[in-house]
Amino acid sequence: MYGKPRDSDALLAAHLRDILARRQLTALFQPIIQMHSGEIVGYEGLIRGPSDSPLHAPLTLFRVARENSMMRDVELLCRRVVLERFAELALPGKLFLNVSPECLLPAQNGAQGETLDLIRDIGIAPERVIIELTENQPTYDYGQMRDAVLHYRALGFGIAIDDLGEGFSSLRLWSELRPEYVKIDMHFIQGINNDPVKLQFVRSIQEIAEKSNTLVIAEGIEKQAELLVLRDLGIAFAQGYHLGRPNAAPARALPAEVAKALSRNGVAVYPQRTVEKHAVSILKLLHRVAAVPPSMTNNEVYDIFLSDPKLLIIPVVDHGVPLGLISRFDMIDHFARPYQRELYGKKSCRQFMDAKPLIADKDTSLQDLSYRMVESDAHHLFNGFIITEGGRYLGMGTGHDLMREITQMQIHAARYANPLTQLPGNVPINEHIDRLLASGTRFWVCYCDLDHFKPFNDVYGYRRGDDVIGLTGHILTQHSDPDRDFVGHIGGDDFMLLFQSEDWEARCRAILAEFESKVTDFYSAEDCERGGYFSEDRQGRKVFYSLMSLSLGVIKVEPRQYYSHHQIAASAAEAKKQAKKVHGNSLFLDRRLEPQR
Repeated sequence: MYGKPRDSDALLAAHLRDILARRQLTALFQPIIQMHSGEIVGYEGLIRGPSDSPLHAPLTLFRVARENSMMRDVELLCRRVVLERFAELALPGKLFLNVSPECLLPAQNGAQGETLDLIRDIGIAPERVIIELTENQPTYDYGQMRDAVLHYRALGFGIAIDDLGEGFSSLRLWSELRPEYVKIDMHFIQGINNDPVKLQFVRSIQEIAEKSNTLVIAEGIEKQAELLVLRDLGIAFAQGYHLGRPNAAPARALPAEVAKALSRNGVAVYPQRTVEKHAVSILKLLHRVAAVPPSMTNNEVYDIFLSDPKLLIIPVVDHGVPLGLISRFDMIDHFARPYQRELYGKKSCRQFMDAKPLIADKDTSLQDLSYRMVESDAHHLFNGFIITEGGRYLGMGTGHDLMREITQMQIHAARYANPLTQLPGNVPINEHIDRLLASGTRFWVCYCDLDHFKPFNDVYGYRRGDDVIGLTGHILTQHSDPDRDFVGHIGGDDFMLLFQSEDWEARCRAILAEFESKVTDFYSAEDCERGGYFSEDRQGRKVFYSLMSLSLGVIKVEPRQYYSHHQIAASAAEAKKQAKKVHGNSLFLDRRLEPQR
């Protein structure tokens, strides 16, 4: 029973050698498009094993190659197959060629020269080839990586980093290698139209990319809504099944419906987030990391790192008092140099310790620590920080976790959502109007207001009034296109709809009809039968009030007709006043400001 797995592994290894000998690998190509023009600017070359083989999937293929020390041979054949097929098809644009970091290094017996000779033989200019670094295991020798990248760049190749945000050290690779392109991992792309945390992550990556002259490629796009959000964020390039699946003979133009969506004016509706009122301290970021005493030797610390591949930082603590941090990368870098281990291996681990770590008490707020992090040296972001209680070591926090929590706080602070309906409030409404104005698209602004809401509150109570407001928000949302129409709650019983949907009027009629049918549920049978109820006005007089109704005042906004959300708010409020003059549920379109034909 114990021999079967080994027999299976041996069979897979033999099968892989046969695949290499017979060159049984197939190249597929997936298009990469430019967001602005919709043009296909290049293709990523992908590889598949034989279709009837257990090594068909690339993950299995490369795993078996790595386990049997055949990575270099497999990668070299992959490159040859992809390059030859790319040239045979005469595909336009650039070729994104997957290369693992370990196969990029010059220690691979001349692998650098082989790649250059290969593309020269095939007849592809190096300037058309982007080396896409795919990270399958931790990369520690960043110095060698930089040298290899500089070598390839000098020959004319471009450099891309794959799966940013996933993997072992992609952020540090970006910092060290300064690639021409970074690809954001599909985890952060898929569902970005519904996830404000993913939106903020991608927005932050885009801001960093703009400052470092790097172009961003969003991969894994499967829906039009994702594509349009990414376009509005300023992402330069895109890739995914929605644009084109990997194919042995890929398309040379986008699907017509995708090209039409990209060329259409208008803006995507960004996802919003619920309100969180409580402040958070850095205790939320606490990780219990075992510390070592200063008496421990460098050799012993090195052995701890080797025993736990995921451990990146070890704190040094003397009788509960934190002294510093030892970085995995620094330790391995020191021991990789000649004679360093012989000279310092038996000495105190203080030797390679950062003696000025970032230390903060557990009650420190996330905001205060982020300010300290920004003002400190950049290495603190990678090393993290020590969390103490009364000056004594408690645990560790990571820069990644701090960035994530700060990002969430920024989203909360910027949203100003209405706590009753959880719909976005004035700030997000105004931001969306400004985006619409900047896009130069036509849209419709609908100001929604409940009639006779205050006397209803007085008679039936505020809890019942809140229920009506909740119902109104739900109806407005249900009859809006979540990808094109924005629903906001100004406050009280006032709402605003920002329509890009051309069928806005039919949606408004449906809103009024559903409101009319459901609002009666909040009244007594007697009040419903007589169409209203009596209540005292401010002077104490008995007044008859009709059942609540909904007034919708609409203005049409043409390009360059308005220049600020203030102007639009004023015009929409005037349209609402006109709608409220009509008895019952009403829709009023203000045509006074429409341009003359």
